[in-house]
Amino acid sequence: MTQPRHIATTCRRQWFWSCVLCVVSAPGIVSAGDWPQILGPHRNGIAEGEKLAEKWPAKGPATVWSHNVGTGFAGVAVVQGKAIIFHRQGDQEIVACLDAATGKELWETRFPTDYTSTISDDNGPRCVPLIHDGSVFVYGAGGDLHCLQLKDGDKVWSRETFKDYNAPAGYFGAGSTPIVEGDKLLVNVGGDKAGAGIVAFDLRTGKTVWNATKELASYSSPIAATLGGVRHVIFVTRLHAMSIDPADGGVRWEFPFGARGPTVNAATPLVLDGNLFLSASYGVGAVFARIEPKSAKILWESTDIMSSQYSTCVAHDGLLYGIDGREDVGVASLRCFDPKTQKIHWTRESFGVGNPLLADGKLLIMKVSGELVLARPNGKQYEQLATAKLFNSDARSLPALSNGLLYVRDRRTLKCIDLRPASAD
Repeated sequence: MTQPRHIATTCRRQWFWSCVLCVVSAPGIVSAGDWPQILGPHRNGIAEGEKLAEKWPAKGPATVWSHNVGTGFAGVAVVQGKAIIFHRQGDQEIVACLDAATGKELWETRFPTDYTSTISDDNGPRCVPLIHDGSVFVYGAGGDLHCLQLKDGDKVWSRETFKDYNAPAGYFGAGSTPIVEGDKLLVNVGGDKAGAGIVAFDLRTGKTVWNATKELASYSSPIAATLGGVRHVIFVTRLHAMSIDPADGGVRWEFPFGARGPTVNAATPLVLDGNLFLSASYGVGAVFARIEPKSAKILWESTDIMSSQYSTCVAHDGLLYGIDGREDVGVASLRCFDPKTQKIHWTRESFGVGNPLLADGKLLIMKVSGELVLARPNGKQYEQLATAKLFNSDARSLPALSNGLLYVRDRRTLKCIDLRPASAD
């Protein structure tokens, strides 16, 4: 890919950082410490108001509780002391509500599923649950969309999106976590029936409000942002990046992103100071574009700066920290770079694949290898503070952080890890 001349002007990093936090909305009313959806309140991997220990005991941070789970890669959502886990046992996809502090199961709701993956040995759900105004929304691997009550798990409505819209399962089934926008739930269904690439469902009833585009689904989850008074819901689909008008599904702008063949778009897009950052592996690389009301101007694109296969970068003081490389070819590094200048500040070679979060001025990286890393976001060098081995098997699910407790899982066990300072115990 070519690398055009990058943007010549820069903004102060403090202003940049405040914009990172302000433009992306959270679903409904959430309290401090809540983690209501994929990548936290703002879908950017940043936890606000958290206090974490500066170091861990030699044997690692304490496990507060653990809970047996079935298959799947769906991470946890936490709101008002309730942790929602979505997994599969046999021919049932299970939504379970646990007391976030004790792990006690409060309720469980099951839905039948016949989804079978043609590539992965895991048939469980991939999408993180979404909690919004007393409701829980889950999107199963076979395209089954469910709304439940948070208080007791009673089903409100269900839709079979793959069947309703003739959507292909793709490589790994449904994997793009829906997003709430106003009174609608927007989903990258990827259906080829009546232009149902993206579908808006009524939050209360599950009825279709609108469907638009012919875009196939990806494994990237959408984000929403208001810029210059214009509301954008930004999707990375199978082969494009696009802004959707949430009112009617109109396409504000789009540009190609992705590649045909055995490739995946999976990282969540990031909005940074009015700019859009995207990344993928498989020779696609990164794109940095200026968001306008009716267009997106590409400022640079490169395969040399960041090519993240699945995980999403996190931003701190104008710099991005993320995983460059691919797990399936055995090469992945942790990298710090400036998305405005394209300068790579440092690279930690052979770090391995992981999912980074940012909280209390610290990086938390849950690696697929089962190792948890605590580091300081330092633009000059890699600064590791602590590590701990939490699992002896692959831990691919996105972590969740709520009130100093980290929720992580592999395909057998969900663990609640205490990362609070000693004074908070």
